[in-house]
Amino acid sequence: MSAPARRPAGQDATRPNALVVCEAVSRDYRTGTARVAAVREVSCAVGPATRIALTGRSGSGKSTLLHLMAGLDTPTAGTISWPGLGDVPRGRPGLVGFIFQGPSLLPELTAAQNIALPRLFGGHSQGHAAISAAEALRRLGIEDLSDALPDQLSSGQAQRVAIARALATRPRLILADEPTGRLDAATGTQVIAALLDVADEIDAGLVVATHDPAVAVQLGESWQMNDGRLAISTQRRDQPKERP
Repeated sequence: MSAPARRPAGQDATRPNALVVCEAVSRDYRTGTARVAAVREVSCAVGPATRIALTGRSGSGKSTLLHLMAGLDTPTAGTISWPGLGDVPRGRPGLVGFIFQGPSLLPELTAAQNIALPRLFGGHSQGHAAISAAEALRRLGIEDLSDALPDQLSSGQAQRVAIARALATRPRLILADEPTGRLDAATGTQVIAALLDVADEIDAGLVVATHDPAVAVQLGESWQMNDGRLAISTQRRDQPKERP
């Protein structure tokens, strides 16, 4: 069922356990003397166990909206809150797992060390962090890359390590910005399956920005960005396709 544009999308924005709530959120940028509106008056909410495909062409505002939801950016207007997380999640590993378009690995650390790092920042022991890293590597099918440095990895391998790093903290909310954009079709399918499996296991909310219809169809709900606005919010009545 289609909802009118500008209507709050997703879970009820007033529910106290919503993981993130955006209310009339806008984000503008300055380019010289010009003002660019990346996100325009978006109202939406993401609840626990929600599975959302965020679609739209390049430049439509998908990445900016995800950064705002993660607390990595600040809106120009409107408000963002995280009632189900307790506070702004920035700098608090275990609340939000963010998967960037680029891998953004630390070059001096091995794959396993990169994955373990958020756990260490969160106060876990080295042993606990190492176990979490090993499990995340296994989920992504890249155990053999454990000791590799980032400059020894292909772009696709590095992206999978970055995804493993985001999942290792067992976050309450997973935000993935084009996580399969650098991967071949088979690896992309494996990555989305891993994201969905982890989200199911820990009852996390999941939002995946994607251009790929094969990825979008695996999520239970579809949102579309158009020129900075959340133009369409569709709750699918059918079940997502069975995952491999």
